[in-house]
Amino acid sequence: MDTDIHRTIDAVWRIESPRLIAGLARIVRDVGLAEDLAQDALVAALEQWPQLGVPDNPGAWLMATAKHRAIDHFRRNTLLERKHGELGRELGAKERAVPDLDSALDDDFGDDLLRLVFISCHPVLATEAQVALTLRLIGGLKTEEIARAFLVPEPTIAQRVVRAKCTLAEKQVPFEVPRRAELAARLSSVLGVIYLIFNEGYSATAGEDWMRPALCEDALRLGRILAGLAPQEPEVHGLVALMEIQASRSRARVGRGNPSCSSLKTAHTGTNFSSVVVW
Repeated sequence: MDTDIHRTIDAVWRIESPRLIAGLARIVRDVGLAEDLAQDALVAALEQWPQLGVPDNPGAWLMATAKHRAIDHFRRNTLLERKHGELGRELGAKERAVPDLDSALDDDFGDDLLRLVFISCHPVLATEAQVALTLRLIGGLKTEEIARAFLVPEPTIAQRVVRAKCTLAEKQVPFEVPRRAELAARLSSVLGVIYLIFNEGYSATAGEDWMRPALCEDALRLGRILAGLAPQEPEVHGLVALMEIQASRSRARVGRGNPSCSSLKTAHTGTNFSSVVVW
């Protein structure tokens, strides 16, 4: 029973965590803090749901719990600043914002999620950091899942994610959709990250397997999310269509057996087609 509940929690988290983190990031203006608050809500679910059962609306439960964590954060900061005698005009604005947190987090999440996509792929970050942060924040993958997918040590991925969040905070990257003048270049960067993830799944550059289907699925899911958020951008739909076509050929590419087999051989001649199968 506990196993079923934990599977449910994992599924809910993967679906809800991007919009949860995105909504929190808009309020606290710090992606790292937003993820910490969302993780607090996840911990609460892991502690309470096995005893109380899964709520009828688990996404709303996580959101409500995250709201309380965010409000507590603001209140703690307010008390700390008061204690140090630094309560001024800016703090007064923060205090007034606390009661409005509920309504602010209930706003439409589409724009917030789009902002989170762009900040995860911001050019101040190295490409490998963009990939790790995108899979973590938008894909809802755990650090160990990302590490396993790319065949790198888990601490390496953890360091990339931490450094990426620190860089965004240090550079004070605004939580916003790029302006029209830079939108094309920034969107191209986002699409490049998604396609890089797909390619690593479709034609693995490390390990013995030809393909890692889970990465292809994650890239497709990210592409579909982006297409829903930016329906007027033809390049987004073009990338999703390209990945869909390539994914539809995956079984033919590796044969009818194990989708991660390392080569194709004919039954009669033993010829290895790994160097001639091209799509």
